[in-house]
Amino acid sequence: MNMPKRHLLGLVAGAALLAALPAQAQEKFPDHPVTFVVPFSPGGPTDAMARLLAAELTRELGQSVVVDNKAGAGGNIGAEAVAHAKPDGYTILFGTSGPLAINHSLYKKIRYDPRTSFDPVIYVGYLPNVLVVRPDLGAASMQELIAKDKANPGKLNYASSGNGASSHLAGVLFNDMAGTRLVHVPFKGTGPALNALLAGQVDMTFTDILTAMPYIKSGKFKALGMTTAQRSKAMPDIPTLAEQGLKDFDVSVFFGVVAPKGTPPDCIQVLNEAFVRALAAPKVKTTFASQGLESAPDHSPAYLGQFISGQTDAWAKVVQQSNVSLD
Repeated sequence: MNMPKRHLLGLVAGAALLAALPAQAQEKFPDHPVTFVVPFSPGGPTDAMARLLAAELTRELGQSVVVDNKAGAGGNIGAEAVAHAKPDGYTILFGTSGPLAINHSLYKKIRYDPRTSFDPVIYVGYLPNVLVVRPDLGAASMQELIAKDKANPGKLNYASSGNGASSHLAGVLFNDMAGTRLVHVPFKGTGPALNALLAGQVDMTFTDILTAMPYIKSGKFKALGMTTAQRSKAMPDIPTLAEQGLKDFDVSVFFGVVAPKGTPPDCIQVLNEAFVRALAAPKVKTTFASQGLESAPDHSPAYLGQFISGQTDAWAKVVQQSNVSLD
């Protein structure tokens, strides 16, 4: 039976359209849940931030964003898992200064490079650190602390959350820039370090503003200076260490989202735009501001890539000065 030419052309066009539909559906991103890896244990501040963002992202993307905690080795286990995941946009990392900068030069065995193993998605923001001392130390300012140390070199000490942690390396940098000889006392986590300071077992610590804020407000800690270039919006009355004479002293905990290297640019763009909208959501903005989180100066993927590269190089020098190396 001969079919009219116009009918044949119509069938061919219809078949072509049907064949194209699955391909178009496959191109839509995301079309199934996204895994948001947090390289630390549940219940901590990084985990809480990630879960708040994940709830907003679920609404923005129209797909579930599931937080997956992969803790261990200072964040390396989670970071390595993402670095070696399929680069399709469905596995992303909520990283911090440790796995995205410090650990590269701190750990002997590390199976990724923060500068080359990931595609940057967005620089979320940073938590300023603050130098706090026990109130009865007899130092009301950074300069008084320096003078006290130089009068009794090696007598004052500072607690950290562990060897190689930013609270440890901040002290290394302080000693180098201020010419002091503060003695490092490592603890297993921020909680034990702060408890030691509360008990008067140590003289001071460098910790993030979120953790320190309640103790500063209650008078249990005396804040001598913010360790960032700018004052904290959460506690603007505390001067920076740079203002008090340590020019360019800038130590904070930054938060960034990255995907495995080779993730399609259009997926990165979709994720970046969703994160920008999530960060602008009233609940997220209010919560993060109350915790002392400072917004990143630029949310573009390119900016985060440049920032990670610069931070990795800068921390390598401090780690070298500390003479600390971890397995």
